[in-house]
Amino acid sequence: MIQEKYRECIDVCLQCMNACNYCYVSSLKEYELAMLRECIRLDRECAEICAFAAESLSRNTPFAIEILELCAKACEACADECGNHGHDHCKACAEACRRCAEMCRSMMGAA
Repeated sequence: MIQEKYRECIDVCLQCMNACNYCYVSSLKEYELAMLRECIRLDRECAEICAFAAESLSRNTPFAIEILELCAKACEACADECGNHGHDHCKACAEACRRCAEMCRSMMGAA
C-alpha cells in the first residue's frame, strides 16, 4: 500500500509525466522542430524520471530522497527549457514541471 505521505507527490509526478509526454508528442508536430530539439529531449527525460519517481515512491523506496532530488532537478531543467517556447503545450509542461519540482523538494524533508 502506498504510504499516505507520498500520495500527493506521486499524483503530481504522474501529472507532470503526462504533461511532458503531451509536450513531447505535440512538439514533434511543430514546424520549427530544430528549435524544439532540446525541449523534446528534456520532455522524454523528465517524463521517464517522473514515472520512475512515482513507481519508486509507491513501493516506499529507501532511496526516496535521492529519487526526489533527481526528479526535482529534471523537472527544473525541463521547465526552464519549455519556458523558452510560446506553444501552449510548452507552457503547460513548464507549469507542471515547476509544480512537480516544488513538491519533490518539499517531500525531501518528509522522506
